[in-house]
Amino acid sequence: MGETEGRMSADVIDIAFVVPDSGPSGIYGPSCQASGRLAAMEINESGGILGREVRLRTVDGGQSPDKVANQVGAMVDAGVVDAVTGWHTSAVREMLAPRLRGRVPYIYTAVYEGGERTPGVFLTGETPTDQLLPAMRWMSEEMGVRSWVTVGNDYVWPRESARYARSYAEHVRAEIRDEIFIPLGTEDFGQVLRRVERAHVQGVLMFLLGSDAVRFNRAFTEMRMHDHCIRLSPLMDENMLMATGAANTHDLYSAAGYFESLGTAYGLDFERRYLQAIGPTAPALASPGESCFEGIALLAQLASAAGSTEVPRITTVADMVSYEGPRGAVRVRNQHLVQRIYLARADGLEFDVLAEIHGGA
Repeated sequence: MGETEGRMSADVIDIAFVVPDSGPSGIYGPSCQASGRLAAMEINESGGILGREVRLRTVDGGQSPDKVANQVGAMVDAGVVDAVTGWHTSAVREMLAPRLRGRVPYIYTAVYEGGERTPGVFLTGETPTDQLLPAMRWMSEEMGVRSWVTVGNDYVWPRESARYARSYAEHVRAEIRDEIFIPLGTEDFGQVLRRVERAHVQGVLMFLLGSDAVRFNRAFTEMRMHDHCIRLSPLMDENMLMATGAANTHDLYSAAGYFESLGTAYGLDFERRYLQAIGPTAPALASPGESCFEGIALLAQLASAAGSTEVPRITTVADMVSYEGPRGAVRVRNQHLVQRIYLARADGLEFDVLAEIHGGA
């Protein structure tokens, strides 16, 4: 059956599950798919959403933003999906949200630049205020890192995050000495790293996606930049560490709401269920994948609170929704998931969680 074929069933909640199977972000795809399957399976085992079975209809979120928006929009136009969720770039979200026009709930799960207020869009991902600012402050106070270069892909999330970083620098007694933006799919980082070297900084703020970040990390080590310069990324998961290689993760830091190695009771229980359901060959359990579980879980919570999947009714009750999941106790405020954020340092192919960090200027 094609993605736009067949009408919705009264007994099924059909969800357009938009996750990357191609492009630089395709590295997150297997974990996203596995975590989404787990969420659907567990919700169905407990009675579904409003008594209806959850069914995922996967769309490749790694395609061009207009192609994704057209494909998902056609599914909504045809009445074959009740909701949209998944991990994909902000460039996709910016085209998809107005196409949906609040007709169905849209749960966006990726780390993003903040500021989304489109009716019907709910967001589980971390934002710069809660993630980047406290990480830069911690590194200034605990490590004395006060000079940075920004290196990011050339689209909305890196550029807006870089803008926030400039404004945060003065709050943490730091400076941004240069900003470098590169196309998605960049393979040669020689000129970029020479420019970083000329800036004579203590750290690089990495707003690079998937396989681009992996190639950057390898080139970073090849040029011996890790001897005198740290890296901080708001988007660095265990899959990326494995692809980067243990030899290339020295002084690489990340901030996120979820790490597989966090070791909380909630996280350990989620890992146990994930491995039991997906099996020993399961993709690494990582933040982008877990976010997809979170997105489907949040949809279920919102629908349960509203007694409906209709956007106006969900919007009315959303700020009363709170629950416990892999990230611990979370709640909704102003369409966003309020959650704990942690700073971690790569230790070979795993993360060593250093501290819980808190936003605010």
